[in-house]
Amino acid sequence: MNQPTFLDHLPKFAFFTGKGGVGKTSAACATALTLADRGETVLLVSTDPASNIGQVFGQPIGNRITPLSAAPGVDALEIDPEAAAAAYRESIISPVRGLLPEREIQAMTEQLSGSCTTEIASFNEFADLIADSDRTGGYDHVLFDTAPTGHTIRLLELPGDWSQFIDEGKGDTSCLGPMAGLESRRTVYRATVNALSDPARTVLVLVLVARAQHSAIHEAERTSRELTALGMGNQHLLINALMPDLDDDPLAAAIRDQEHRELAALPSRLAHLPRTTTTLHARNVVGADQLREFFATTPTHPVHSAYPAHEPPRDYPPLADLVDQLAAQTHGLFMTLGKGGVGKTTVATAIAVALAERGSDVLLTTTDPAGNLTETLNGTVANLTIAKIDPDQALREYQDEVLATKGTRLDATGRAQLMEDLQSPCTQEVAVFRKFSEAIREAHDRIVVIDTAPSGHTLLLLDATGSYHREMLHQMGDNLTATPLTRLQDPDYAKMIIVTLPETTPVLEAEQLQRDLERASITPWAWVVNRSVAAAHPTSEFLHTVADGELPQIKHVQHLTERMAVVPLLPTPPIGQDILHSLSQSAPLARSASTR
Repeated sequence: MNQPTFLDHLPKFAFFTGKGGVGKTSAACATALTLADRGETVLLVSTDPASNIGQVFGQPIGNRITPLSAAPGVDALEIDPEAAAAAYRESIISPVRGLLPEREIQAMTEQLSGSCTTEIASFNEFADLIADSDRTGGYDHVLFDTAPTGHTIRLLELPGDWSQFIDEGKGDTSCLGPMAGLESRRTVYRATVNALSDPARTVLVLVLVARAQHSAIHEAERTSRELTALGMGNQHLLINALMPDLDDDPLAAAIRDQEHRELAALPSRLAHLPRTTTTLHARNVVGADQLREFFATTPTHPVHSAYPAHEPPRDYPPLADLVDQLAAQTHGLFMTLGKGGVGKTTVATAIAVALAERGSDVLLTTTDPAGNLTETLNGTVANLTIAKIDPDQALREYQDEVLATKGTRLDATGRAQLMEDLQSPCTQEVAVFRKFSEAIREAHDRIVVIDTAPSGHTLLLLDATGSYHREMLHQMGDNLTATPLTRLQDPDYAKMIIVTLPETTPVLEAEQLQRDLERASITPWAWVVNRSVAAAHPTSEFLHTVADGELPQIKHVQHLTERMAVVPLLPTPPIGQDILHSLSQSAPLARSASTR
Protein backbone atom coordinates (compact mmCIF):
# COMPACT_ATOMS: atom_id res chain seq x y z
CA MET A 1 0.00 0.00 0.00
CA ASN A 2 1.18 3.56 -0.79
CA GLN A 3 1.05 5.16 2.64
CA PRO A 4 -0.08 8.80 2.49
CA THR A 5 2.49 11.10 4.04
CA PHE A 6 -0.04 12.79 6.30
CA LEU A 7 -0.19 9.54 8.29
CA ASP A 8 3.46 9.82 9.30
CA HIS A 9 2.82 12.25 12.14
CA LEU A 10 -0.95 12.43 12.26
CA PRO A 11 -2.23 14.55 15.19
CA LYS A 12 -5.11 13.61 17.46
CA PHE A 13 -7.76 15.24 15.27
CA ALA A 14 -7.99 15.19 11.47
CA PHE A 15 -10.64 16.74 9.22
CA PHE A 16 -11.33 15.67 5.63
CA THR A 17 -12.92 18.47 3.67
CA GLY A 18 -13.46 19.53 0.08
CA LYS A 19 -16.08 20.12 -2.59
CA GLY A 20 -19.00 17.72 -2.30
CA GLY A 21 -18.54 14.34 -3.95
CA VAL A 22 -14.74 14.40 -4.12
CA GLY A 23 -14.30 11.33 -1.92
CA LYS A 24 -13.99 12.70 1.60
CA THR A 25 -15.86 9.77 3.13
CA SER A 26 -13.80 7.17 1.25
CA ALA A 27 -10.57 8.92 2.23
CA ALA A 28 -11.57 9.21 5.88
CA CYS A 29 -12.71 5.57 6.03
CA ALA A 30 -9.56 4.32 4.29
CA THR A 31 -7.40 6.38 6.64
CA ALA A 32 -9.20 4.97 9.68
CA LEU A 33 -8.72 1.40 8.44
CA THR A 34 -5.03 2.01 7.65
CA LEU A 35 -4.42 3.35 11.15
CA ALA A 36 -6.30 0.44 12.72
CA ASP A 37 -4.23 -2.06 10.73
CA ARG A 38 -1.19 -0.45 12.37
CA GLY A 39 -2.68 -1.19 15.76
CA GLU A 40 -3.93 2.32 16.50
CA THR A 41 -7.41 3.10 17.79
CA VAL A 42 -9.62 5.45 15.81
CA LEU A 43 -12.94 7.23 16.24
CA LEU A 44 -14.45 8.00 12.82
CA VAL A 45 -17.07 10.76 12.96
CA SER A 46 -19.42 12.29 10.42
CA THR A 47 -20.96 15.72 10.92
CA ASP A 48 -22.50 15.69 7.44
CA PRO A 49 -26.27 15.13 7.10
CA ALA A 50 -25.54 13.35 3.80
CA SER A 51 -22.87 11.05 5.26
CA ASN A 52 -22.59 7.38 4.37
CA ILE A 53 -20.00 5.84 6.71
CA GLY A 54 -22.46 3.10 7.59
CA GLN A 55 -23.02 2.31 3.92
CA VAL A 56 -19.28 2.16 3.21
CA PHE A 57 -18.67 -0.37 6.00
CA GLY A 58 -21.91 -2.26 5.45
CA GLN A 59 -23.44 -1.85 8.91
CA PRO A 60 -25.77 0.62 10.62
CA ILE A 61 -24.04 3.17 12.84
CA GLY A 62 -26.27 6.02 13.97
CA ASN A 63 -25.60 8.66 16.61
CA ARG A 64 -23.96 6.39 19.17
CA ILE A 65 -20.31 5.32 19.07
CA THR A 66 -20.35 1.93 17.34
CA PRO A 67 -17.47 -0.56 16.85
CA LEU A 68 -17.02 -1.54 13.20
CA SER A 69 -16.99 -5.31 12.74
CA ALA A 70 -15.09 -5.00 9.45
CA ALA A 71 -12.42 -2.76 11.00
CA PRO A 72 -11.33 -3.84 14.50
CA GLY A 73 -9.91 -0.83 16.29
CA VAL A 74 -12.24 1.62 14.56
CA ASP A 75 -15.37 3.00 16.19
CA ALA A 76 -17.74 5.22 14.22
CA LEU A 77 -20.33 7.87 14.98
CA GLU A 78 -22.75 9.63 12.66
CA ILE A 79 -24.10 12.88 14.10
CA ASP A 80 -27.72 13.08 12.96
CA PRO A 81 -28.65 16.79 12.86
CA GLU A 82 -32.37 16.17 13.31
CA ALA A 83 -31.90 13.77 16.22
CA ALA A 84 -29.44 16.17 17.83
CA ALA A 85 -31.95 19.00 17.39
CA ALA A 86 -34.72 16.95 18.99
CA ALA A 87 -32.51 16.16 21.99
CA TYR A 88 -31.42 19.78 22.30
CA ARG A 89 -35.02 20.96 22.05
CA GLU A 90 -36.08 18.55 24.79
CA SER A 91 -33.21 19.66 27.06
CA ILE A 92 -34.60 23.20 26.98
CA ILE A 93 -38.30 22.35 27.20
CA SER A 94 -38.29 19.47 29.70
CA PRO A 95 -37.46 21.62 32.78
CA VAL A 96 -40.62 23.70 32.23
CA ARG A 97 -42.92 20.93 31.02
CA GLY A 98 -45.69 20.65 33.59
CA LEU A 99 -44.97 24.16 34.88
CA LEU A 100 -46.21 26.11 31.86
CA PRO A 101 -49.52 25.77 30.00
CA GLU A 102 -49.49 23.34 27.08
CA ARG A 103 -50.12 26.20 24.69
CA GLU A 104 -46.87 27.87 25.73
CA ILE A 105 -45.03 24.56 25.48
CA GLN A 106 -46.28 24.18 21.90
CA ALA A 107 -45.14 27.73 21.11
CA MET A 108 -41.68 26.99 22.49
CA THR A 109 -41.52 23.77 20.50
CA GLU A 110 -42.35 25.63 17.30
CA GLN A 111 -39.76 28.31 18.10
CA LEU A 112 -37.15 25.60 18.53
CA SER A 113 -38.06 23.76 15.30
CA GLY A 114 -36.08 25.89 12.86
CA SER A 115 -32.70 25.49 11.24
CA CYS A 116 -31.00 27.63 13.91
CA THR A 117 -31.79 25.01 16.54
CA THR A 118 -30.51 22.23 14.29
CA GLU A 119 -27.24 24.06 13.69
CA ILE A 120 -26.65 24.75 17.37
CA ALA A 121 -27.52 21.19 18.35
CA SER A 122 -25.22 19.66 15.73
CA PHE A 123 -22.40 21.93 16.81
CA ASN A 124 -22.88 20.93 20.43
CA GLU A 125 -22.22 17.31 19.45
CA PHE A 126 -19.23 18.34 17.36
CA ALA A 127 -17.73 20.50 20.12
CA ASP A 128 -18.17 17.80 22.77
CA LEU A 129 -16.00 15.40 20.80
CA ILE A 130 -13.25 17.97 20.35
CA ALA A 131 -13.24 19.32 23.89
CA ASP A 132 -14.29 16.33 26.02
CA SER A 133 -11.30 14.09 26.70
CA ASP A 134 -13.56 11.64 28.51
CA ARG A 135 -15.18 10.72 25.18
CA THR A 136 -12.11 10.82 22.95
CA GLY A 137 -9.22 10.23 25.35
CA GLY A 138 -9.16 6.49 24.67
CA TYR A 139 -8.52 6.95 20.95
CA ASP A 140 -5.22 7.61 19.26
CA HIS A 141 -7.00 9.56 16.52
CA VAL A 142 -10.39 11.17 15.88
CA LEU A 143 -11.20 11.57 12.17
CA PHE A 144 -14.01 13.84 10.96
CA ASP A 145 -15.71 13.21 7.62
CA THR A 146 -17.03 16.75 7.33
CA ALA A 147 -19.76 18.39 5.25
CA PRO A 148 -19.07 19.77 1.74
CA THR A 149 -16.78 22.77 1.55
CA GLY A 150 -19.10 25.76 1.94
CA HIS A 151 -20.86 24.21 4.91
CA THR A 152 -17.60 22.95 6.38
CA ILE A 153 -16.38 26.54 6.50
CA ARG A 154 -19.52 27.58 8.35
CA LEU A 155 -19.23 24.64 10.75
CA LEU A 156 -15.61 25.38 11.58
CA GLU A 157 -16.29 29.11 11.93
CA LEU A 158 -18.87 28.41 14.63
CA PRO A 159 -16.42 27.82 17.50
CA GLY A 160 -14.92 31.31 17.21
CA ASP A 161 -18.29 32.95 16.55
CA TRP A 162 -19.99 31.34 19.52
CA SER A 163 -17.08 32.06 21.89
CA GLN A 164 -17.21 35.73 20.88
CA PHE A 165 -21.01 35.65 21.15
CA ILE A 166 -20.74 34.46 24.76
CA ASP A 167 -17.78 36.65 25.78
CA GLU A 168 -19.66 39.78 24.72
CA GLY A 169 -22.53 38.88 27.03
CA LYS A 170 -24.99 37.48 24.51
CA GLY A 171 -24.93 34.19 26.39
CA ASP A 172 -26.58 35.91 29.36
CA THR A 173 -29.87 36.14 27.52
CA SER A 174 -32.85 34.85 29.48
CA CYS A 175 -35.00 33.97 26.46
CA LEU A 176 -35.95 30.36 25.86
CA GLY A 177 -35.05 30.45 22.18
CA PRO A 178 -32.38 28.46 20.33
CA MET A 179 -29.67 30.43 22.13
CA ALA A 180 -30.76 29.15 25.54
CA GLY A 181 -27.97 27.34 27.35
CA LEU A 182 -25.09 28.90 25.44
CA GLU A 183 -23.51 30.26 28.62
CA SER A 184 -23.06 26.73 29.95
CA ARG A 185 -21.07 25.90 26.79
CA ARG A 186 -18.41 28.59 27.31
CA THR A 187 -15.67 26.17 28.40
CA VAL A 188 -16.51 23.61 25.72
CA TYR A 189 -16.43 26.12 22.87
CA ARG A 190 -13.17 27.70 24.01
CA ALA A 191 -11.52 24.28 24.27
CA THR A 192 -12.75 23.51 20.77
CA VAL A 193 -11.23 26.69 19.36
CA ASN A 194 -7.91 25.90 21.03
CA ALA A 195 -7.85 22.36 19.62
CA LEU A 196 -8.71 23.44 16.07
CA SER A 197 -5.94 26.05 15.96
CA ASP A 198 -3.24 23.84 17.52
CA PRO A 199 -1.17 22.17 14.75
CA ALA A 200 0.09 19.58 17.21
CA ARG A 201 -3.49 18.41 17.76
CA THR A 202 -5.26 19.04 14.44
CA VAL A 203 -4.54 18.54 10.75
CA LEU A 204 -6.90 19.46 7.92
CA VAL A 205 -6.90 17.22 4.86
CA LEU A 206 -8.19 19.04 1.79
CA VAL A 207 -9.65 16.37 -0.48
CA LEU A 208 -10.26 17.17 -4.13
CA VAL A 209 -10.85 15.23 -7.30
CA ALA A 210 -8.59 16.40 -10.11
CA ARG A 211 -10.75 14.67 -12.73
CA ALA A 212 -10.77 17.73 -15.00
CA GLN A 213 -12.60 19.65 -12.30
CA HIS A 214 -11.27 23.18 -12.14
CA SER A 215 -14.08 24.09 -9.75
CA ALA A 216 -12.90 21.48 -7.21
CA ILE A 217 -9.40 22.96 -7.24
CA HIS A 218 -10.85 26.45 -6.89
CA GLU A 219 -12.89 25.31 -3.87
CA ALA A 220 -9.86 23.66 -2.27
CA GLU A 221 -7.80 26.84 -2.67
CA ARG A 222 -10.56 28.96 -1.16
CA THR A 223 -11.02 26.50 1.70
CA SER A 224 -7.29 26.48 2.42
CA ARG A 225 -7.19 30.27 2.51
CA GLU A 226 -10.25 30.65 4.76
CA LEU A 227 -9.19 27.94 7.20
CA THR A 228 -5.69 29.39 7.43
CA ALA A 229 -7.32 32.68 8.44
CA LEU A 230 -9.17 30.76 11.16
CA GLY A 231 -5.86 29.49 12.54
CA MET A 232 -6.02 26.03 10.93
CA GLY A 233 -2.78 26.12 8.97
CA ASN A 234 -1.74 22.48 9.37
CA GLN A 235 -3.03 21.26 5.99
CA HIS A 236 -2.38 18.38 3.59
CA LEU A 237 -3.61 18.10 0.00
CA LEU A 238 -5.11 14.76 -1.09
CA ILE A 239 -5.76 14.61 -4.83
CA ASN A 240 -8.21 11.78 -5.30
CA ALA A 241 -9.23 9.51 -8.19
CA LEU A 242 -6.72 10.39 -10.91
CA MET A 243 -7.34 8.59 -14.20
CA PRO A 244 -4.80 5.75 -14.70
CA ASP A 245 -2.64 5.58 -17.82
CA LEU A 246 -4.85 3.81 -20.38
CA ASP A 247 -3.33 4.27 -23.82
CA ASP A 248 -6.08 2.26 -25.50
CA ASP A 249 -8.93 4.64 -24.64
CA PRO A 250 -9.23 8.18 -26.07
CA LEU A 251 -11.73 9.21 -23.39
CA ALA A 252 -9.36 8.19 -20.59
CA ALA A 253 -6.45 9.88 -22.37
CA ALA A 254 -8.38 13.14 -22.76
CA ILE A 255 -9.40 13.15 -19.10
CA ARG A 256 -5.88 12.26 -17.92
CA ASP A 257 -4.36 15.05 -20.04
CA GLN A 258 -6.85 17.53 -18.61
CA GLU A 259 -5.99 16.41 -15.08
CA HIS A 260 -2.27 16.89 -15.75
CA ARG A 261 -2.93 20.42 -16.99
CA GLU A 262 -4.99 21.22 -13.91
CA LEU A 263 -2.29 19.89 -11.58
CA ALA A 264 0.45 21.77 -13.41
CA ALA A 265 -1.52 24.98 -12.90
CA LEU A 266 -2.33 24.46 -9.21
CA PRO A 267 -2.65 27.74 -7.28
CA SER A 268 0.54 28.46 -5.35
CA ARG A 269 -1.25 28.01 -2.03
CA LEU A 270 -2.10 24.40 -2.93
CA ALA A 271 1.11 23.67 -4.84
CA HIS A 272 3.16 24.31 -1.70
CA LEU A 273 1.12 21.97 0.50
CA PRO A 274 2.34 18.42 1.21
CA ARG A 275 0.47 16.19 -1.23
CA THR A 276 -0.87 12.64 -1.61
CA THR A 277 -2.47 11.31 -4.80
CA THR A 278 -4.77 8.34 -5.36
CA THR A 279 -5.81 6.55 -8.54
CA LEU A 280 -9.35 6.06 -9.80
CA HIS A 281 -10.66 2.63 -8.81
CA ALA A 282 -12.59 0.49 -11.26
CA ARG A 283 -15.14 -0.45 -8.61
CA ASN A 284 -16.94 1.55 -5.94
CA VAL A 285 -14.92 1.92 -2.75
CA VAL A 286 -17.25 -0.03 -0.46
CA GLY A 287 -16.11 -2.58 2.13
CA ALA A 288 -12.81 -3.19 3.92
CA ASP A 289 -11.07 -4.86 0.96
CA GLN A 290 -11.71 -1.90 -1.35
CA LEU A 291 -10.78 0.58 1.39
CA ARG A 292 -7.41 -1.12 1.91
CA GLU A 293 -6.65 -0.49 -1.76
CA PHE A 294 -7.71 3.16 -1.66
CA PHE A 295 -4.15 4.47 -1.28
CA ALA A 296 -2.59 1.79 -3.50
CA THR A 297 -0.29 3.12 -6.23
CA THR A 298 -1.59 0.51 -8.67
CA PRO A 299 -4.99 -0.81 -7.56
CA THR A 300 -6.08 -4.17 -8.84
CA HIS A 301 -8.34 -3.81 -11.87
CA PRO A 302 -10.92 -6.58 -12.22
CA VAL A 303 -10.80 -7.97 -15.74
CA HIS A 304 -13.71 -7.26 -18.00
CA SER A 305 -14.25 -10.98 -18.66
CA ALA A 306 -15.42 -11.37 -15.06
CA TYR A 307 -18.70 -9.81 -16.13
CA PRO A 308 -21.41 -11.37 -18.32
CA ALA A 309 -20.69 -11.10 -22.02
CA HIS A 310 -24.30 -10.16 -22.81
CA GLU A 311 -24.46 -6.69 -21.29
CA PRO A 312 -27.55 -4.48 -21.29
CA PRO A 313 -27.61 -1.82 -24.00
CA ARG A 314 -26.07 1.50 -23.00
CA ASP A 315 -28.11 3.85 -25.17
CA TYR A 316 -29.91 5.51 -22.28
CA PRO A 317 -32.37 8.42 -22.60
CA PRO A 318 -30.37 11.66 -23.04
CA LEU A 319 -30.95 14.92 -21.21
CA ALA A 320 -32.49 16.22 -24.44
CA ASP A 321 -35.58 14.09 -23.76
CA LEU A 322 -36.23 15.92 -20.50
CA VAL A 323 -35.54 19.32 -22.07
CA ASP A 324 -38.09 18.58 -24.81
CA GLN A 325 -40.77 18.07 -22.17
CA LEU A 326 -39.74 21.08 -20.09
CA ALA A 327 -39.74 23.34 -23.16
CA ALA A 328 -43.52 22.93 -23.43
CA GLN A 329 -43.90 25.23 -20.39
CA THR A 330 -43.76 29.02 -20.59
CA HIS A 331 -43.20 29.42 -16.87
CA GLY A 332 -42.47 27.27 -13.85
CA LEU A 333 -39.84 26.20 -11.35
CA PHE A 334 -37.27 23.54 -12.22
CA MET A 335 -35.01 22.48 -9.33
CA THR A 336 -32.02 20.15 -9.42
CA LEU A 337 -31.58 18.26 -6.16
CA GLY A 338 -28.88 15.91 -4.96
CA LYS A 339 -25.75 15.40 -2.93
CA GLY A 340 -22.91 17.88 -3.34
CA GLY A 341 -20.56 17.09 -6.19
CA VAL A 342 -22.99 15.10 -8.34
CA GLY A 343 -23.22 17.87 -10.92
CA LYS A 344 -26.37 19.77 -9.99
CA THR A 345 -24.84 23.02 -11.22
CA THR A 346 -23.87 21.47 -14.55
CA VAL A 347 -27.27 19.86 -15.14
CA ALA A 348 -29.20 22.95 -14.06
CA THR A 349 -27.08 25.17 -16.28
CA ALA A 350 -27.37 22.83 -19.27
CA ILE A 351 -31.17 22.82 -18.90
CA ALA A 352 -31.28 26.60 -18.53
CA VAL A 353 -29.06 27.15 -21.58
CA ALA A 354 -31.13 24.74 -23.71
CA LEU A 355 -34.42 26.40 -22.75
CA ALA A 356 -33.01 29.89 -23.32
CA GLU A 357 -31.75 28.85 -26.75
CA ARG A 358 -35.30 27.80 -27.57
CA GLY A 359 -36.57 31.29 -26.74
CA SER A 360 -37.78 30.87 -23.15
CA ASP A 361 -37.20 33.66 -20.64
CA VAL A 362 -35.01 31.86 -18.08
CA LEU A 363 -33.66 32.82 -14.67
CA LEU A 364 -30.86 30.56 -13.45
CA THR A 365 -29.93 30.85 -9.77
CA THR A 366 -28.17 28.90 -7.02
CA THR A 367 -28.64 28.56 -3.27
CA ASP A 368 -25.44 26.53 -2.81
CA PRO A 369 -22.71 28.47 -0.96
CA ALA A 370 -20.17 26.05 -2.47
CA GLY A 371 -21.46 26.48 -6.02
CA ASN A 372 -20.23 29.00 -8.55
CA LEU A 373 -22.20 29.30 -11.76
CA THR A 374 -19.55 31.51 -13.33
CA GLU A 375 -17.26 28.48 -13.20
CA THR A 376 -19.76 26.45 -15.21
CA LEU A 377 -21.16 29.03 -17.62
CA ASN A 378 -18.33 31.12 -19.03
CA GLY A 379 -20.09 33.75 -21.13
CA THR A 380 -23.57 35.10 -21.81
CA VAL A 381 -26.61 33.52 -23.45
CA ALA A 382 -29.60 35.36 -24.93
CA ASN A 383 -32.81 35.07 -22.86
CA LEU A 384 -30.82 33.81 -19.85
CA THR A 385 -30.38 35.73 -16.60
CA ILE A 386 -28.00 34.37 -13.96
CA ALA A 387 -28.38 35.21 -10.27
CA LYS A 388 -26.44 33.71 -7.39
CA ILE A 389 -27.83 33.90 -3.88
CA ASP A 390 -24.78 35.19 -2.02
CA PRO A 391 -25.24 34.23 1.65
CA ASP A 392 -23.21 37.19 2.91
CA GLN A 393 -25.08 39.71 0.78
CA ALA A 394 -28.41 38.13 1.73
CA LEU A 395 -27.47 38.45 5.39
CA ARG A 396 -26.57 42.13 5.06
CA GLU A 397 -29.83 42.91 3.28
CA TYR A 398 -31.82 40.98 5.87
CA GLN A 399 -30.12 42.78 8.76
CA ASP A 400 -30.73 46.19 7.19
CA GLU A 401 -34.41 45.43 6.57
CA VAL A 402 -35.04 44.11 10.07
CA LEU A 403 -33.32 47.10 11.66
CA ALA A 404 -35.28 49.51 9.44
CA THR A 405 -38.63 47.91 10.33
CA LYS A 406 -38.74 46.01 13.59
CA GLY A 407 -35.81 47.96 15.00
CA THR A 408 -37.59 51.31 14.77
CA ARG A 409 -40.31 50.13 17.16
CA LEU A 410 -37.90 49.14 19.94
CA ASP A 411 -36.35 51.12 22.76
CA ALA A 412 -32.58 51.27 23.19
CA THR A 413 -32.44 48.03 25.15
CA GLY A 414 -34.65 46.18 22.70
CA ARG A 415 -32.67 47.43 19.72
CA ALA A 416 -29.43 46.31 21.34
CA GLN A 417 -30.89 42.83 21.84
CA LEU A 418 -32.05 42.77 18.22
CA MET A 419 -28.56 43.72 17.03
CA GLU A 420 -27.13 40.88 19.07
CA ASP A 421 -29.59 38.41 17.58
CA LEU A 422 -28.72 39.57 14.04
CA GLN A 423 -25.04 38.82 14.71
CA SER A 424 -25.80 35.15 15.34
CA PRO A 425 -24.12 32.80 12.84
CA CYS A 426 -27.43 31.06 12.17
CA THR A 427 -29.27 34.24 11.17
CA GLN A 428 -27.86 33.72 7.68
CA GLU A 429 -30.10 30.68 7.19
CA VAL A 430 -33.16 32.90 7.49
CA ALA A 431 -31.76 35.50 5.10
CA VAL A 432 -30.89 32.95 2.40
CA PHE A 433 -34.28 31.30 2.71
CA ARG A 434 -36.03 34.58 1.96
CA LYS A 435 -34.11 34.83 -1.32
CA PHE A 436 -35.11 31.26 -2.14
CA SER A 437 -38.76 32.14 -1.56
CA GLU A 438 -38.50 35.09 -3.94
CA ALA A 439 -37.20 32.83 -6.72
CA ILE A 440 -40.11 30.43 -6.20
CA ARG A 441 -42.61 33.26 -6.63
CA GLU A 442 -40.87 34.59 -9.75
CA ALA A 443 -41.54 31.27 -11.49
CA HIS A 444 -45.15 32.40 -11.89
CA ASP A 445 -44.08 34.61 -14.81
CA ARG A 446 -40.97 32.95 -16.27
CA ILE A 447 -38.85 29.81 -16.22
CA VAL A 448 -36.78 29.64 -13.04
CA VAL A 449 -34.04 27.02 -12.74
CA ILE A 450 -32.55 26.62 -9.24
CA ASP A 451 -29.32 24.77 -8.52
CA THR A 452 -29.80 23.80 -4.87
CA ALA A 453 -27.57 22.91 -1.96
CA PRO A 454 -26.28 19.36 -1.28
CA SER A 455 -28.79 16.69 -0.29
CA GLY A 456 -28.74 16.95 3.48
CA HIS A 457 -28.85 20.73 3.38
CA THR A 458 -31.54 20.68 0.72
CA LEU A 459 -33.68 18.80 3.23
CA LEU A 460 -33.03 21.55 5.77
CA LEU A 461 -33.95 24.14 3.14
CA LEU A 462 -37.22 22.37 2.37
CA ASP A 463 -37.87 22.01 6.10
CA ALA A 464 -37.45 25.78 6.43
CA THR A 465 -39.94 26.17 3.60
CA GLY A 466 -42.37 24.00 5.54
CA SER A 467 -41.89 26.09 8.69
CA TYR A 468 -42.64 29.20 6.65
CA HIS A 469 -45.70 27.48 5.26
CA ARG A 470 -47.01 26.74 8.76
CA GLU A 471 -46.23 30.26 9.98
CA MET A 472 -48.04 31.87 7.04
CA LEU A 473 -51.09 29.66 7.54
CA HIS A 474 -51.14 30.61 11.23
CA GLN A 475 -50.96 34.33 10.44
CA MET A 476 -53.31 34.44 7.46
CA GLY A 477 -55.74 31.64 8.17
CA ASP A 478 -57.66 30.00 5.35
CA ASN A 479 -57.24 32.98 3.01
CA LEU A 480 -53.75 31.84 2.08
CA THR A 481 -53.78 29.77 -1.12
CA ALA A 482 -50.14 29.70 -2.24
CA THR A 483 -46.98 29.55 -0.12
CA PRO A 484 -43.53 28.29 -1.11
CA LEU A 485 -44.35 24.78 0.09
CA THR A 486 -47.69 24.57 -1.72
CA ARG A 487 -45.95 25.71 -4.90
CA LEU A 488 -43.27 23.05 -4.47
CA GLN A 489 -46.03 20.48 -4.04
CA ASP A 490 -47.74 21.54 -7.28
CA PRO A 491 -46.34 19.38 -10.13
CA ASP A 492 -47.66 21.83 -12.71
CA TYR A 493 -45.74 24.68 -11.10
CA ALA A 494 -42.58 22.99 -9.80
CA LYS A 495 -40.58 20.09 -11.19
CA MET A 496 -37.94 18.51 -8.98
CA ILE A 497 -35.07 16.81 -10.81
CA ILE A 498 -32.85 14.56 -8.71
CA VAL A 499 -29.23 14.43 -9.88
CA THR A 500 -26.98 11.54 -8.91
CA LEU A 501 -23.93 9.59 -10.03
CA PRO A 502 -23.97 5.95 -11.21
CA GLU A 503 -22.37 4.77 -7.97
CA THR A 504 -23.75 2.86 -5.01
CA THR A 505 -23.61 5.55 -2.35
CA PRO A 506 -24.87 8.51 -4.42
CA VAL A 507 -27.85 6.47 -5.64
CA LEU A 508 -28.70 5.33 -2.11
CA GLU A 509 -28.54 8.89 -0.84
CA ALA A 510 -30.64 10.17 -3.74
CA GLU A 511 -33.22 7.48 -2.99
CA GLN A 512 -33.33 8.68 0.62
CA LEU A 513 -33.83 12.21 -0.65
CA GLN A 514 -36.75 11.07 -2.80
CA ARG A 515 -38.39 9.42 0.21
CA ASP A 516 -37.95 12.58 2.26
CA LEU A 517 -39.47 14.68 -0.52
CA GLU A 518 -42.43 12.33 -0.79
CA ARG A 519 -43.06 12.64 2.97
CA ALA A 520 -43.42 16.37 2.31
CA SER A 521 -45.92 15.56 -0.47
CA ILE A 522 -43.37 16.45 -3.16
CA THR A 523 -42.89 13.90 -5.94
CA PRO A 524 -39.67 14.25 -7.95
CA TRP A 525 -40.40 14.76 -11.65
CA ALA A 526 -37.29 13.05 -13.04
CA TRP A 527 -33.83 11.71 -12.27
CA VAL A 528 -30.57 12.53 -14.06
CA VAL A 529 -27.65 10.11 -13.77
CA ASN A 530 -24.61 12.30 -14.40
CA ARG A 531 -21.02 11.58 -15.46
CA SER A 532 -21.73 8.05 -16.66
CA VAL A 533 -18.80 6.13 -18.13
CA ALA A 534 -21.24 3.59 -19.58
CA ALA A 535 -23.05 6.31 -21.54
CA ALA A 536 -19.70 7.58 -22.87
CA HIS A 537 -19.03 4.26 -24.68
CA PRO A 538 -15.44 3.64 -23.49
CA THR A 539 -13.04 1.31 -25.28
CA SER A 540 -10.54 0.26 -22.58
CA GLU A 541 -10.91 -2.81 -20.40
CA PHE A 542 -10.50 -0.71 -17.26
CA LEU A 543 -13.25 1.74 -18.17
CA HIS A 544 -15.45 -1.14 -19.34
CA THR A 545 -15.12 -2.50 -15.80
CA VAL A 546 -16.06 0.91 -14.41
CA ALA A 547 -19.00 1.03 -16.83
CA ASP A 548 -20.19 -2.46 -15.90
CA GLY A 549 -20.20 -1.42 -12.26
CA GLU A 550 -22.56 1.42 -13.14
CA LEU A 551 -25.21 -0.74 -14.81
CA PRO A 552 -26.92 -2.06 -11.64
CA GLN A 553 -27.17 1.47 -10.28
CA ILE A 554 -28.67 2.86 -13.50
CA LYS A 555 -31.12 -0.03 -13.60
CA HIS A 556 -32.08 0.67 -9.99
CA VAL A 557 -32.75 4.32 -10.84
CA GLN A 558 -35.05 3.20 -13.66
CA HIS A 559 -37.21 1.47 -11.03
CA LEU A 560 -37.36 4.61 -8.88
CA THR A 561 -38.68 7.11 -11.42
CA GLU A 562 -40.93 7.45 -14.43
CA ARG A 563 -38.42 9.72 -16.21
CA MET A 564 -34.67 9.36 -16.37
CA ALA A 565 -31.81 10.80 -18.37
CA VAL A 566 -28.18 9.72 -18.40
CA VAL A 567 -25.41 12.25 -19.06
CA PRO A 568 -22.04 10.81 -20.18
CA LEU A 569 -18.69 11.54 -18.60
CA LEU A 570 -17.14 14.31 -20.69
CA PRO A 571 -13.54 14.41 -21.91
CA THR A 572 -13.35 18.13 -21.09
CA PRO A 573 -14.77 20.28 -18.25
CA PRO A 574 -18.42 21.37 -18.70
CA ILE A 575 -17.48 25.02 -19.18
CA GLY A 576 -18.84 27.22 -21.94
CA GLN A 577 -22.04 27.40 -23.93
CA ASP A 578 -20.99 24.91 -26.63
CA ILE A 579 -20.30 22.05 -24.23
CA LEU A 580 -23.35 22.84 -22.12
CA HIS A 581 -25.41 22.94 -25.31
CA SER A 582 -24.07 19.51 -26.28
CA LEU A 583 -25.27 18.00 -23.00
CA SER A 584 -28.88 18.64 -23.99
CA GLN A 585 -28.45 17.09 -27.43
CA SER A 586 -29.02 13.47 -28.39
CA ALA A 587 -25.31 12.83 -29.06
CA PRO A 588 -23.12 14.72 -26.57
CA LEU A 589 -19.43 15.32 -27.15
CA ALA A 590 -18.36 12.43 -24.93
CA ARG A 591 -19.58 9.86 -27.41
CA SER A 592 -17.84 11.39 -30.40
CA ALA A 593 -14.62 11.84 -28.40
CA SER A 594 -14.57 8.24 -27.25
CA THR A 595 -15.21 6.74 -30.65
CA ARG A 596 -13.08 8.93 -32.89
